[in-house]
Amino acid sequence: MWQNVPPYYPLLGLFGGYALVMFFNPVRHAMADGFRCVGRYNRIWITFALLGFGYFVFQFVTFTPIRSWSDFDLGKIASISQWYWPRFTDIWRETPLPALEGVAGIFDNATTTYPLSVVAAVFMLVNWRGLHGALVRALRKRYGFWGYLVYLILLLSALASLLKPIVFWQLPEWSGLVPAAGLLRISATVDAIAFVFEYLLGVYIQVYLITVCLAWIKGVSFEEGELFRFAMRRFSYVLEWAGIVVAVSTLIVRLPLVLAYFTNIPGVLDYLPIARVLMSGLIIAFCSVQISLALHNETLIEAMRAHAQFVRQNGGRLGWFLIICGVHFFGIMICDAVMRGAIADRLGALFLWKLSFAFLRGLLTGWLLASWVCLFRQCESGRINQEKWIQY
Repeated sequence: MWQNVPPYYPLLGLFGGYALVMFFNPVRHAMADGFRCVGRYNRIWITFALLGFGYFVFQFVTFTPIRSWSDFDLGKIASISQWYWPRFTDIWRETPLPALEGVAGIFDNATTTYPLSVVAAVFMLVNWRGLHGALVRALRKRYGFWGYLVYLILLLSALASLLKPIVFWQLPEWSGLVPAAGLLRISATVDAIAFVFEYLLGVYIQVYLITVCLAWIKGVSFEEGELFRFAMRRFSYVLEWAGIVVAVSTLIVRLPLVLAYFTNIPGVLDYLPIARVLMSGLIIAFCSVQISLALHNETLIEAMRAHAQFVRQNGGRLGWFLIICGVHFFGIMICDAVMRGAIADRLGALFLWKLSFAFLRGLLTGWLLASWVCLFRQCESGRINQEKWIQY
């Protein structure tokens, strides 16, 4: 019976179901506001797109075997009708985990900042737009003496981020001076330390974009430099939660990988997917903690209590938002897996697709982040009289 069904009927059913979900779900107003916010401030999605494209270029240049410029022959795209298109059953298993991490990123750090984190480290050290000074003052005011320790960790990780490309670039040159095992240990250690800065940079970018969305919601104008410094001050509050995420991520993800270069840890890579699932689950379980710290003068304990109240009062809408995020991320991950499978070794087509995918994912991530800020503010109406407004 199914063989007689026209092939476009399942697609019509899929898009029809998608339209019903998007137009009649309880968070549709927040999703629509997110679209309007992204339309007003394009930087929200462009930021994610540029960071994603930068990471793709780094991976492409570093790991793609390019034999000659003929590999980039765009004429191969003309033979698209002859490409082998993988079936859904062939590729769906590789998509749930990236989709889950994409959903978790909306509430934590939605993008990979390397290699542009190297440029950001330089900007921080030269006090671009006064951000370095704003960071030091915010840490001192927020944490007192301990703020200097946090600053030292940030500074060391920023220096490691600057050294990271140099170390990787010079590894072949150092092969005659240091044993191969030693080189791997050095590179793994530098990478682990640089991860702290790269992650916290992503968190700062997220806090900055949250403040941009908040400005749109409140209908206020802002001067760009002031908003950067304001976001840095709010970042000092979010650091409490970000520090926990860094510690847990280092413990269950980064540390085993680094130790594997120093001692024999059997099957260390086999546990990596489980660790990634646990990290994503942790972030989603405490999804409103980051934005609560970013928008209110709260301690981490107060933010945890506010999160518990938020979930109790808005569990249905939060669940719908998570489902919508999951559907969209799963959809674009399926598209990416299908396209990569069909493109195979056609490097020109792969480059064009990855460029398109970076901007598609950036647009999706920016929209969902803006929608999350709008939804959070809508759900906060019950806290309006108890709200601790941002003081500085």
